[in-house]
Amino acid sequence: MSRFLIFLVSMLFTAAAWAQPITLGASTQLTGSTANTGRYYKDAYEFAIDKINAAGGVKLGSENRKLSLKLLDNQSDVNLSVRQYVQLLSQDKVDLLLGGFASNFIIADSAVAEKNEVPMVQGGGASDQIYSRGYKYIFGTLPAASDYFGSTIDAMTKLSPKPHTVALLYADDSFDVSVAKGTREELKKAGFKTVIDERYSSNASDFNTLLSRIKSQHADVVLMACHETEALNFIRQAKSLNVSPKLYSFTVGVPSADFRQALGKDGDYASGMTAWLPSASLKDQWFGDAVQFAKAYHAKYGYEPDYHAASGVAVIEAVVKAIEAAGSVDPKKVRDALAEVNFESLYGRIAFGKTGQISLPQTMIQVQDGKVVPIYGSKGFIGKLDYPMPGWDKR
Repeated sequence: MSRFLIFLVSMLFTAAAWAQPITLGASTQLTGSTANTGRYYKDAYEFAIDKINAAGGVKLGSENRKLSLKLLDNQSDVNLSVRQYVQLLSQDKVDLLLGGFASNFIIADSAVAEKNEVPMVQGGGASDQIYSRGYKYIFGTLPAASDYFGSTIDAMTKLSPKPHTVALLYADDSFDVSVAKGTREELKKAGFKTVIDERYSSNASDFNTLLSRIKSQHADVVLMACHETEALNFIRQAKSLNVSPKLYSFTVGVPSADFRQALGKDGDYASGMTAWLPSASLKDQWFGDAVQFAKAYHAKYGYEPDYHAASGVAVIEAVVKAIEAAGSVDPKKVRDALAEVNFESLYGRIAFGKTGQISLPQTMIQVQDGKVVPIYGSKGFIGKLDYPMPGWDKR
């Protein structure tokens, strides 16, 4: 009898082991200076995991396994973030890694993944530098930073009256430096004259001097590689100094409902870009399509998802597809499967290039009457740009 009980107990332990969830580990900004964007990844990861688990989880061989998330708050501190990824692997023993927000964080954090040969899939960093180091364990769902202004510059060549002079402003972090490098080359090819090419400190709050230069140099267009807080400060101070170029565009902020709410009517005419807009044509295995996803997301979290959230959901879906293709959570097998994934999602087609980065076209957008309007995509104009932008005293 005792042997039989021992046998039963061992069988129960074996079943329990197979029923263990697949644990994904991540660190992102839940507090601190970039928490407003960092929370998109927390919400997106949790939302996607809940949806996939409700549909039966991950099919691993003959088993269906649930996903679980171990999420840490890096407090917007990159050094803390690195230590947390070490902790996730060495202490928490997570199976695979997800990235947080911002390229400078991803550059540092992915070194931990590479050293330990555990794949990290992330949707919060787009800097070309992330993928230029020959790493084999980093995969990303944001397109290259160097081409963020590509659709905008293409649209500029077709505007009437055509702008001639451009002010290129960019923060000194990895993402914005990558944006500026690519933009500088594209402006030259398109025949625009860059009258200001200025790098400023990340999280800068005072743009008065730059705005005065923009006014004195008669820049027709301002292209600003920045983060959301910087864009908000720039627009508020542009109004204060009555600086009104014909067009201004920002890499981050414009697609966000928080950005538009913070500025109210002053947000109108701001242009930007996005790799994602909710469309019923974007079909998805778990959410139906991107429109259904956006409605469900808004109902749960009380704000509209932008491309950060959609990119975060795509991260989870890519991980699930890779685990199922590998038939294992072995990091090396999952890494090899990630390199081969190719599927349609609410975010678009997910297929990673040789460096691990996705390729998706950017759509130029503009805020009009408080709403995001698609303006210019890979096939040309899809909406009417409010251009030239009127002076602040004429709005």
